[in-house]
Amino acid sequence: MSNKVALFAFNGELMCFGHVLLNALDMKEKGFDVKVIIEGSATKLLDELATPEKPFHKLFTKVKKAGLLDCVCQACASKMNSVQSAQLQQLRLCNEMSGHPSMARYLAEGYTILIF
Repeated sequence: MSNKVALFAFNGELMCFGHVLLNALDMKEKGFDVKVIIEGSATKLLDELATPEKPFHKLFTKVKKAGLLDCVCQACASKMNSVQSAQLQQLRLCNEMSGHPSMARYLAEGYTILIF
């Protein structure tokens, strides 16, 4: 397995997304080159994760500060009404594959893709 991992978070369940964040930080700590891509219904979590009183806010902030959050799917964020939240948090929106991030791009860059 490559030392480069792209974690695609599709699941909009907060507990599942929390595991993406935990794994991203754990992998980075262990020397992996990690990128988190927020896709699908997970994009609806952006408002909640930006709220300091909500669960996983601190963990999400830690992942962002570590530079592990690569991008948010523009098409899905649009569908979930979270584009503005992504923009307010200065999160990059990706749209190179019919409005979505391209997994092929990550594969071409040598990343192993894990889907959550």
